[in-house]
Amino acid sequence: MRFYAISGSWRAIDEAVEKDVKEAVENIIKRWDWIITWGALWVDYIATQSVLFLWNPKKQLKIYLPISLEKFCEHYHKRAVEWIITQEQADMITLQLKKISEISSERINDETPYTEASVESYYARNTVIIKECDELYAFQVNDSQWTQDAINKAIELWKPVIVKKYSIDK
Repeated sequence: MRFYAISGSWRAIDEAVEKDVKEAVENIIKRWDWIITWGALWVDYIATQSVLFLWNPKKQLKIYLPISLEKFCEHYHKRAVEWIITQEQADMITLQLKKISEISSERINDETPYTEASVESYYARNTVIIKECDELYAFQVNDSQWTQDAINKAIELWKPVIVKKYSIDK
């Protein structure tokens, strides 16, 4: 059993990114390996939905959050009020995370010393995930700094990294 981190943009995706993420997740799940995601929009959301669709998330999914699930959901709704994301996106991701927690609270790791979503808590979460995974699949849109951080940390730890880069007009 191997653990594959799926990292990518939360700001923008297109059909090519979505197709590539779904294909990667399907191949991993079919081998009975595990998916680790960050619990964010777009790439993480699609990876998690793919696990939900293909298989039982109790057996092949881990989600790491930078803060508690409750506070992370509040954070998403705050970001919607600030027009960083839409209300629909905030609802979509919080419903998904709550559903995973209801299926199996063990699938969401939100034990962290951080109480607020911040650059520090996000980078700390990257570090934990990269240490936990055996390999990283990075779907990097528009040279995303968060995805690049995961790539850099995986390389520093000599973890295999598969990077797919995309350029999407916003």
